[in-house]
Parts: sequence; structure tokens; C-alpha cells
Amino acid sequence: MTAPTRTADRAGHARPSRTGDAMDFALDEAMQHDIDSAAEIATRIAPGMAERQRAGRIDPDLVREMGRKGLIAPELPRAFGGRDGRSLATGMIAEQIARGDLNVAYVQIIGSLVGQVLARNAPEEIAARWIPHLTSGAGIVAIGLSEPGNGSDAGSPSMTAHRERGGWVLRGTKSMSFAMHCDAAVVFARTADGSRGRGLSAFLVELDREGITRRRLPDMGTTAVGRGLIDVDGTWVPEGHLLGTEGCAFTQVMQGFDFSRALIGMQVLGAAQATLEETWEYTSTRTAFDRPLSSFQGLAFPLAEAETQVAAARLLCQKTLWLKDNDLPHTKEAAMCKWWAPKTAYDVIHQCLLSHGQYGYLTDRPIEQRLRDVLGLQIGDGTAQIMKLVIARHCVDREAAP
Repeated sequence: MTAPTRTADRAGHARPSRTGDAMDFALDEAMQHDIDSAAEIATRIAPGMAERQRAGRIDPDLVREMGRKGLIAPELPRAFGGRDGRSLATGMIAEQIARGDLNVAYVQIIGSLVGQVLARNAPEEIAARWIPHLTSGAGIVAIGLSEPGNGSDAGSPSMTAHRERGGWVLRGTKSMSFAMHCDAAVVFARTADGSRGRGLSAFLVELDREGITRRRLPDMGTTAVGRGLIDVDGTWVPEGHLLGTEGCAFTQVMQGFDFSRALIGMQVLGAAQATLEETWEYTSTRTAFDRPLSSFQGLAFPLAEAETQVAAARLLCQKTLWLKDNDLPHTKEAAMCKWWAPKTAYDVIHQCLLSHGQYGYLTDRPIEQRLRDVLGLQIGDGTAQIMKLVIARHCVDREAAP
């Protein structure tokens, strides 16, 4: 990487300079201000993490505050309530918020994923209504891709949609984060026969429509995001709620997931970094055999390795976001972020728990909750096995190219 320099585009945003493979992660003042705002929120919300977990929800006032400060999907255009920011800064904001509570950071990540899907594919009326709704923090719009029966096989949904009364009638069940709290969702349904990934369409569906019911899932972690099942039984939506081209959702709408996978990488690393810092402090102040615990190599060296692993994973995620900012291919790198960063974060938090001894096993400390929360993100948005398939296919295609 080159040393950071403050170059700017016509809009005044820091633009990474390129010379061959050189990368520059420089931040302009506006980006740094947003990252600092996220860090301030993280410090304030950290003490309430366990209470949000018990309540199974995130305070809507907190979501609105994030929206007022421009921290939800800041990479979107200002016309939609964004800040014309860079994807790199969005990832850094997610990392900072996750230091206080990984679950709260997911508000920002789902906002970026859905916001970009709507900005690219929604009719003007739908985009104008729903993108500012989510960027302002007025409400949450979820993503309905997974189903209880198909898991990782997202290209073969059971939900169907057929034309009726000048619109579409949907039937099926979706599994999604924020199912219990969101106002609407982008859902994928089969609208035509076809092989895996073909004949799928996406729709914006308000969840107060007739025929929709919600069921909370009893997850072992990330309960604050209210994951659950959305049952859709003959729900009608207007024609204008179709997103993109009929039958092409799997190729058109799925493009946004490369972005969210890198953001999830930054999110889990924020939780891991916060845990590391707490563990360094603990081992530096607690003594055994008249010496600080940190003076024993058996404790200090695993933490030193963990610092290295987190730093390396962070750079991978930042590179992926830099590639996106420069309109360069990043599907392979995003898949790397999605399988490696959550695994690294889990391993690091686990090591930190052990380094605390019996105190790390207590439920009144945040370590055990972070461990459970991060574990869930080794599954959601693409398992490690699926991500490794994506990486392998890209490598094979590269070798087969003339």
C-alpha cells in the first residue's frame, strides 16, 4: 500500500489514488467526523448491550439518532438521505459502532445493503419513499432472501409470486434479521419456472399488509436484531413494487451482497478489537505470582497473535471496500471477508474469554455475548463453505481464461 495522501474528487471526497495495485485509505474531514461520531455512540451504548439482548430489540430512538448523524448508509447519494460517502468509510463506521454493540452496527449494515438494492433497482416512487425512510432511521427495511427450508440454497426459494389484480400475490415464508421490528422487506420469490437462480424476482413488501404474520426465532445470540420468520399468505403488492427486471433478481439484486459481506467483516472485527483491548487491560492489572498476567508469555503471546490476525483481516476488508469505491471487481475478496473475518473474530474472542479465566465465563461481562453474536455471523449472509466455493470458482475461472 502507498502512504496515505489526501486526494479529492470534484465533490470534495477523498479518492484513493491508483498506480497499478497501489491503494490509499486516506480519509477526508467529513469521513473522519462520521467515524468519530460512530465511536462516540459506541462508548455510550456499550453499557446497554446486555439489556438490548434481554429485551430482544434496539431502541428506535437510537436508530433515529444514527440516522440524524448520517451513519446509516452514508455512501448513498444525498438525494436519498445519504452523504455521498465512500464505502470504505461506511465499513469503518460499522467497525466503530460494533465496538459498543455488534447488534446496533447491523442497523447500519442492513441499511447499506437494502439502500443500494433499492437505489439500483426500485422504481422512482418506491426509492424516493423508502430509502430516506431507512437512512433517516425512521424505520428499518429488512432483506428476505433465506427461507427455513433452503438455507444456503438461496437460488431455489419456495416463496412464489404470480400476477393478479394488476399486481402480484406472494406466498411463502422468509427467515430474516429484524423480522420482528422492520416496516418493510425486500423479498425474493419465484415468478417463473427455471433452474437454480433463474426465474426469481424481488419485491418491496410492507409488512403491515394483509396476510403477513411474524414469528420470533429463539436464537442463542444477536437477539436484539429480532430475527424471525415472516409468513406471507396470499399477500398482494402493486406492480410498482417489483424491483429490477422480472425474473432477473438473482443476478441484478444480489450484487449488493458483496458490499454487505465486507461490512460484516468490519462489524465482527470491531467486536473482536474491543474484546482484545479489555483483555489487555485485564491481564495488565491482574497479578499472579506477584507479576502482572501480561508478563507471562503463555498469556501475552496468544493475545499478540490475535492482534495480528485482527489487523490482517481488517486490511482485507478495507481492500475490498476500496475495490468497490474504485468500481473494481471484488466478489472474491468479499467472500474472503465473509468467511475469514467472522472466524477470526470468534477465535479471538474465545481466546480473550480464556485469558480472563473464570471471570471470562461470567454472564455479567460482555465477552460471552460477543462470542454468541459473532458465531451467528459465521452463518448469516453466506456460510464459510459457500464463500469458499465462490472464491474457488473465481480462481478456476481466472486460470481458465485465455
